[in-house]
Amino acid sequence: MSANIHPTAVISPEAKLGSNVSVGPYTVIEGSVEIGDNTVIDSNVKIASNTVIGSDCHIFHGAVIGEVPQDLSFKTDIFTGTKIGNGVILREYVTLHRATKENTFTEVGNNSMLMAFVHAGHDCKIGENVIIANNTALAGHVSVGDCSVISAYILIHQFCRIGKFVMIGGGATIRQDIPHYCIVSEENTVYGVNTVGLRRAGFDEKRRFNIKKAVKTYFFRHLNSRQAVAQLSEDFPGDPDIAEFIDFVSTSKRGILQGKTELNAITAGNNREE
Repeated sequence: MSANIHPTAVISPEAKLGSNVSVGPYTVIEGSVEIGDNTVIDSNVKIASNTVIGSDCHIFHGAVIGEVPQDLSFKTDIFTGTKIGNGVILREYVTLHRATKENTFTEVGNNSMLMAFVHAGHDCKIGENVIIANNTALAGHVSVGDCSVISAYILIHQFCRIGKFVMIGGGATIRQDIPHYCIVSEENTVYGVNTVGLRRAGFDEKRRFNIKKAVKTYFFRHLNSRQAVAQLSEDFPGDPDIAEFIDFVSTSKRGILQGKTELNAITAGNNREE
């Protein structure tokens, strides 16, 4: 094993570091930590026990990973942890707290980036290829689907679910679930489809058209949730994208974020591609 360890770093002999790992000045790595090959850990980072970090990650100055949760009911004698995938970037002063229930983990998926001062509380599940911008805070038990983009200075209430390919505008306060493929404004309402994100992900024109129609049916046709789901099931039998959307809205416990008026949704600039 070859590694570049600064002499002021404090690393538990129980920690397992892969090949070509770099650890900067005054960083502390506790026991029961595993770090994959080619990962860079900058100065003044704290990596707490029961944390697993993948390969090719970069953790910037001042981040705190895997510390005990901010939950007064947490029992310190149980095993919980934090898992970070491969290719993850955690910028300056990111904080990620370990899970609260025995044998569970707070997780960040492969190739995701959390920008400076992002906080993800205990039991959060962040998917792959997710971007979360500066100063956004996720309360405990929040889940974020793959390929979503969460802008800066956003507050997300505990137990909220953010679907796949979601885009949230800066400064929003999210208290309810956001289904797959949606764009949310800073006024905390769904106003269209993340067309640009879907196109970049390789969704062809037909898939994008069907998703756009499904989102408009659910949010902007003056139907209640049960009526909208029935209409989507009738309009898109066997469509896997719409089936995922239906499953998401049908299993919501916090309720679904409301949509803007139909006029505002139709005229939203992001949807002018189609």
